[in-house]
Amino acid sequence: MSVFAKPGAYDYNNTVFSPDGRLYQIEYAMELVNRGATIIGIQCKTGIVLGSEEILDVLEDADCSWKIFQIDTHIGTAIVGLSSDARVLINQARIDAQSNKLTYDEPIDIQTATSKICDRQQVYTQHGGGRPFGVSLLIGGVDKTGTHLFATQPTGTYRGYKATALGEGREVALEILKTEYNEDLTLEDATKLAVKCLTKTLQTRQLPPRIKIATIATTTKKMEMLTDETTNPYI
Repeated sequence: MSVFAKPGAYDYNNTVFSPDGRLYQIEYAMELVNRGATIIGIQCKTGIVLGSEEILDVLEDADCSWKIFQIDTHIGTAIVGLSSDARVLINQARIDAQSNKLTYDEPIDIQTATSKICDRQQVYTQHGGGRPFGVSLLIGGVDKTGTHLFATQPTGTYRGYKATALGEGREVALEILKTEYNEDLTLEDATKLAVKCLTKTLQTRQLPPRIKIATIATTTKKMEMLTDETTNPYI
């Protein structure tokens, strides 16, 4: 009898549905994401804000612990889950962005870049010999159609958001966002709101308020990583 025919094979193989129509390996990957350090993304008319908690060991170098990365000058991403899995997806996304620029002589659209990342994530839910990517990404940027923010899942799906949060403190952050977010926020206001959400999520778990923030303004279409000296006054 093949291992895939044995009772319970669906529990350790990502290509076999359980009797109630579930892919357990996918659910395990999503649970990993839900337990990760909180990340947040906020879209406004004047730009995009990406933020993350930075939970460090006392001996770690804070300058090497970013959970926010640049894909192209006009696209950034915040990650939650396995950073090694995210690195593979981000490196390929950077290649896609440069390839698009060389082929079409224009920056890649935010949704196109997101779709390509999710195509790779989806492949690992459909073929054996591997496992799903244990990571979710918030991808934000500014292209010729305006500002955009998307969230991916280990399933390979993605959705667009005005503002959202992922990770362990998502419920606290989402509660604040639902109350205080509005579409008329400036980039400055959105930055303050992102810092407030992340500070609250850390306080809820009695952790020190260490936060990283990146912004992309519509005027420059360039991603800027804010220094601790810039972020700390907001906290």
